[in-house]
Amino acid sequence: MGKFQVIDHPLIQHKLTIIRDKNCGTKVFREVVDEIAMLMAYEVSRDMPLEDVEIETPITMSTQKTLSGKKVAIVPILRAGLGMVDGILELIPAAKVGHVGMFRDEETLKPHEYFFKMPEDIDSRQLFVVDPMLATGGSAIMAIDSLKKRGASNIKFVCLVAAPEGVKVLQDAHPDVDIYTAALDDHLNEQGYIVPGLGDAGDRLFGTK
Repeated sequence: MGKFQVIDHPLIQHKLTIIRDKNCGTKVFREVVDEIAMLMAYEVSRDMPLEDVEIETPITMSTQKTLSGKKVAIVPILRAGLGMVDGILELIPAAKVGHVGMFRDEETLKPHEYFFKMPEDIDSRQLFVVDPMLATGGSAIMAIDSLKKRGASNIKFVCLVAAPEGVKVLQDAHPDVDIYTAALDDHLNEQGYIVPGLGDAGDRLFGTK
């Protein structure tokens, strides 16, 4: 079973409270989602492999560590996932970005894929699939299915808020995928929203209703 980790650093908890507040406006919401994603990226990238490199400091020749091999691609699930990309790129600027477009059928709550565009070498990259919400888990599962079909195997899923139901179905469908969230919330309501949650992250990021 992949790792499940709640990254509950005090700064992350504080910033999450800001965006949970229904009175938080679009500008602040967008900025704070960015900041949380950057703080989470620090932890999500903790096990990236290192290799030795020979350098010369102002004092002497020295063997030091540098990131090795595994290149990173960030894969936002459109459209809300876009809100987390820039924060991660701040820390890992060389990462490529792929996109998976999903929309949710309001009747069945089932996701449908409408867009898929990736860097060519996703099979050799560490992928961070990002979406602010892990609610029913449907979009995450479908996005990861699409990536695996095209050869990706090294996948981490990163969200801000997760429902226990979504975590379980994602773990059952993709037991090899590590899941990182800033908060594990209480449950899903009948409409498929996370409680207490933060509402519709896409609408709040982009000011739509």
